[in-house]
Amino acid sequence: MTSPSPSALPARLARLRERVAALVEHRAATDPTADDPLRGLYLSEDAVRHLLHRADGPAAHDPASYDPAAPGDPPAPVAPLGAPGRLDARDPLDALAARLGLTDVDTAVLLVALAPDLDRGFEPLYGYLNDDVSRRRATVALALDLCGLPVHDAAARGRFHPSAPLTALGLLVVDEPERPFLSRALRVPDRLAAHLLGDDTPDAALAGHIRALSAPVTAYEDGDGEEAPDTRFVRRLAALLAAAPLTVYVRERREGDGLACVTAALHAAGLSALHFTGPEERVPDLLREVRLTGRAVVLTGLPDKPETLVRALTAAADVPVLITSQGPYDPQWSEYDPLVLEAPGRRSGAVDTWAAALGDAADTGLDLAATVAPYHLGGERVVRAALAARGLAAFDGTPVTAGHLRLAARQQSASGLERHARRIRPDVDWRDLVLPEGPLTQLRELALRARHRDQVLGDWRLSAGGGRGRGVLGLFAGESGTGKTLSAEVVAADLGLDLYVVQLSSIVDKYVGETEKNLERIFSEADRTDAVLLFDEADAVFGKRGEVKDAHDKYANMESAYLLQRLEAFDGIALLTTNLRANIDEAFTRRLDLVVDFPFPDPEQRLALWRHGLKHVPTVENIDVAPLAKEFELAGGSIRSAVVTAAYLAAGRGSAVTAADLLDGARREYRKAGRLVPGEGSW
Repeated sequence: MTSPSPSALPARLARLRERVAALVEHRAATDPTADDPLRGLYLSEDAVRHLLHRADGPAAHDPASYDPAAPGDPPAPVAPLGAPGRLDARDPLDALAARLGLTDVDTAVLLVALAPDLDRGFEPLYGYLNDDVSRRRATVALALDLCGLPVHDAAARGRFHPSAPLTALGLLVVDEPERPFLSRALRVPDRLAAHLLGDDTPDAALAGHIRALSAPVTAYEDGDGEEAPDTRFVRRLAALLAAAPLTVYVRERREGDGLACVTAALHAAGLSALHFTGPEERVPDLLREVRLTGRAVVLTGLPDKPETLVRALTAAADVPVLITSQGPYDPQWSEYDPLVLEAPGRRSGAVDTWAAALGDAADTGLDLAATVAPYHLGGERVVRAALAARGLAAFDGTPVTAGHLRLAARQQSASGLERHARRIRPDVDWRDLVLPEGPLTQLRELALRARHRDQVLGDWRLSAGGGRGRGVLGLFAGESGTGKTLSAEVVAADLGLDLYVVQLSSIVDKYVGETEKNLERIFSEADRTDAVLLFDEADAVFGKRGEVKDAHDKYANMESAYLLQRLEAFDGIALLTTNLRANIDEAFTRRLDLVVDFPFPDPEQRLALWRHGLKHVPTVENIDVAPLAKEFELAGGSIRSAVVTAAYLAAGRGSAVTAADLLDGARREYRKAGRLVPGEGSW
């Protein structure tokens, strides 16, 4: 298709100038005050008589109705500007008219209003025809005269109504509403003039509120076998968008899923789009912008009160509008219901998107699929995370490693969980766990489930159904200090995720229903965030339901019932710890994927814990901790505390840790627990 050329505008302006000249000549031939230098500033008797003569009938105001054979009349004016003609694809006005469905008369009115912005020579001419040298823009009456339309014709006057195409599309502004209708000034937005001259810089009013939506890094393509749900979604939506302008509301379960799908669909349909993040007051400017450039509108997320914004966007039937949000669509928002769809979400890990965004910057030994499996970032965030990983790798002077990818992905998964939970950046690994083989195997299985849940529950369709989410839930049961919290941190580190420890003081509320609201905020935020949620001392909120004896029991049971339902629909990773497994309601236990029991360490494990704790601590030569492991029955947390105490004692002396320091630390842990110290003073 031939691109419109601004060089076609001068020819249009020349024809308009001929029309203006004809009106000027007619005015000069019939108006006795035409040569008066003060014309328009006062009314003489001759001017009044002339005006009274002109007011004999409606036809006197219609330049196209003058009879060239009538005595005293001027020559007939040139053909009206609104006369139909052949569209020229190179003419920007014709191209705009064809795209927006404007009539020839609409195009002519637009040219009349636009002329002073393109050629200063029209300003004094318009001032003369307006009988006021200070009014240098076209008025409604002048536009009707130049277009050969009678000023008393209701249809002609209706072209300047707020609901008429030119004004409704934001192409024409009728100013000075306090003036009589025919004397109101007409103007066009500067953005329209710039567009017709070939400048498509977005309107300054939209600065900071729009950005061009880039093409997806990878295409949604059919794989081997059955077509994937996300590919099928994109293909069907692209076909509808290519056929006609469409308003679509896409509900997403995780932030970014909807944007990734609509971006791919728009690209497949051959449409470009503007991503809008501004207030509702900027919607008219936005719609004019996309109409001028032939783009679609993409809106992600909605404000708390979206009625006005959604109503304004859904009313634009000629513009493709795609809205993505995690909330459901409310029919009360607009009388024009959009097509409401559910986003299928990207396939597990979106490895193809990561690979395309990383290019050849990744380390050759990097297992990309395993590294990115825990993350559920949308397509755009994957690109940003990949760019951030490349920047981190460049800073380190190495290819992109798994560590770079994990750090960059965590940065893209910003969370509001910190309002209710304490964030821990894991700095441990499997080597920091000293556990029997059974619990250790279960912990590795937990990480395995978190990595492959989308494949098993989604692609292989092993989800239980009934609205059950794809979350991974685990319970860590054992005495205090046996490694439950440390194990949660290790699992999070293995997955490359942050650990959020829920602060029970911030969610438990004495008022009825407030605890459930706080929990809902946490679960909702965790659903959309790539993180591990840890409920430490979970007995407080996941305890057993009891017999209802008073109102307190009733509402406590309601709280437990809410938690049971919410865990069913949870999509994230949640770990619960308890010192006494029997305190957890059996209904919760049934919904858990794994229950890991942490046994109290035996002498052999205690010896390993002492040695592990001293791994990086300077000690005297040939120090023996075997007697400590045998005599002092301490859990891993207490052993670590004993080592810390010994380290401070040694640091205060400026020497290495001795066996006496360790003994002193072990005894202090026994005394803190109120236990009798074995071999007091004899070891």
